[in-house]
Amino acid sequence: MKFLFIVLSVFLSFSSNVTAASPVSNQIEKINVNVRDHEMAVSFLGLSEGEATLIQGPNDNNILVNTGGNGTRSELEDWLNRYNVDKLNTLILTNDFTKVSYKLINELISEYKIEEIIATTKLADQLAKNLTTKMTITNWQEGSKTKVLPEATATVQYAGVKPQEGLDFMLEFFNHRIFLMTSCSERAEQVLLKKNVKDVHVFKLPKYTKESPISETLIHYLNPQISVLFAAAEYGPNPDVLYDLNDTWSEIYYTKRHGTITIKFTETKFEVITIPVTAEE
Repeated sequence: MKFLFIVLSVFLSFSSNVTAASPVSNQIEKINVNVRDHEMAVSFLGLSEGEATLIQGPNDNNILVNTGGNGTRSELEDWLNRYNVDKLNTLILTNDFTKVSYKLINELISEYKIEEIIATTKLADQLAKNLTTKMTITNWQEGSKTKVLPEATATVQYAGVKPQEGLDFMLEFFNHRIFLMTSCSERAEQVLLKKNVKDVHVFKLPKYTKESPISETLIHYLNPQISVLFAAAEYGPNPDVLYDLNDTWSEIYYTKRHGTITIKFTETKFEVITIPVTAEE
């Protein structure tokens, strides 16, 4: 069955002509994605720097993937508040961060009552030494397969340890396939080209460097219906990457332009909702 997706622009009483991500508009009230049984919502949060993805299932099951960039804690908390999140079941950290803020993670654990942290083996070892609260820390390796929600399973396709590498995992919900990629290296691409990552419905691109963007070969192999790029502080999206994505007829969403992008999934279809943020003064 061909999947239906509907693009909805949520204006919430203000203009959508936004070109730069910044703190959440005060005009936005609570956002209720109303996730029921057999549904899931994935929100790529429109932070001014860094990445944070919120995965929501029924019965207030909330998973946060990464915590944003430097100085974006208040923005992250604003978005979580807007999405009615006061508890996080799981925090997934996909990078071996060299500048990880254990202070921030400890504060998030306390504030959102996080029950489990999932990370690379290296980062899991570091967390065990720096967390002030005893909790479950799980390390994901290539091939790890975990049921993260009652009807959603995450499978690690690649777990890199080199610079510009980390956890790349496929989130499967019924027949939907959401690929969250962190690694950006030739080695990672060679591994992924041998994996079952073809024809994904949603592709979260890695934060690639200006000199080493994701390759045309991998983009065409993934053949994504929807592509999401987080805001990059240093430069905008690589024109060649955009061209390759357009060549696959992928719908492209960029947090620096569209703000937060929420995709709500049912068993048979999904819809895209964009929530702009205020332009920087």
